[in-house]
Amino acid sequence: MPRFAANLSLMYPELPFLDRFAAAARDGFEAVEYLFPYAWPAAELAARLRAHGLRQVLLNAPPGGADSAGFDAAWAAGLRGTACLPGREDEFRAGVRQALQYAAALDCPRIHCMAGLWDAGTPREAARSVYESNLRWAAAEAAQGGRDILIEPINPRDIPGYFLQRQDEAHAIVQAVDAPNVKVQMDLYHCQIVEGDVAMKIRQYLPTGRVGHLQIAGVPQRQEPDVGELNYGYLFDVIDEVSAQCGWAGWLGCEYRPRWGGEPDGTSRGLDWLRRRKR
Repeated sequence: MPRFAANLSLMYPELPFLDRFAAAARDGFEAVEYLFPYAWPAAELAARLRAHGLRQVLLNAPPGGADSAGFDAAWAAGLRGTACLPGREDEFRAGVRQALQYAAALDCPRIHCMAGLWDAGTPREAARSVYESNLRWAAAEAAQGGRDILIEPINPRDIPGYFLQRQDEAHAIVQAVDAPNVKVQMDLYHCQIVEGDVAMKIRQYLPTGRVGHLQIAGVPQRQEPDVGELNYGYLFDVIDEVSAQCGWAGWLGCEYRPRWGGEPDGTSRGLDWLRRRKR
């Protein structure tokens, strides 16, 4: 059975962030992920993980800025990463260094580096060149601690203008960077919206060894995976089958907005899909 990680940035919105660790553990999750940890001391987050027997399997590098206050301000201002933005290489490196410090404290093996919004005034080839150069640098830094750098195609409805949107381009960039610890974060929600044919893409890409992490959500509302047009029961069976064949042993991050989010125990009420899968 696939291994599921609760995304604490989206799940359990009825609770303060630091209380979401306990809730995820009570619901049977063994791992968590979330977007940005930088508003909280790493020691506090590590203590929550230990207290509830959880593993941290993914975090994002900062979206921009040079310090904790700047990271929050960058996201609020609409910045969605700097990896492909010419002239912001120093900012990208500062963010990766901060992410690596948190990853070490949290024993987190994967860091997602957001590409950023493509400025149509910049030739796409130039943006991609900057992107690949930044990823090579980040890969070398991350390799010192045995960590992976991930890139994620994101659909243009959720983030209009995002530079990286397709699985094939993500894998081409990974091949061009040519670092063994640079991999693709394959979000099946984004993949369905942009490309479809999700089962065949799982069969195509999982055996390459270049998919570092999977994420799930229902399409189109980004709610629980049993809501919407994707048949996740079938897709989980496909992941099991392909994983058994190729030895893939990653995690599936539950990056969705609970349909009863905000209500007491709303996230837990929506986990019937997970309870059915564990039977």
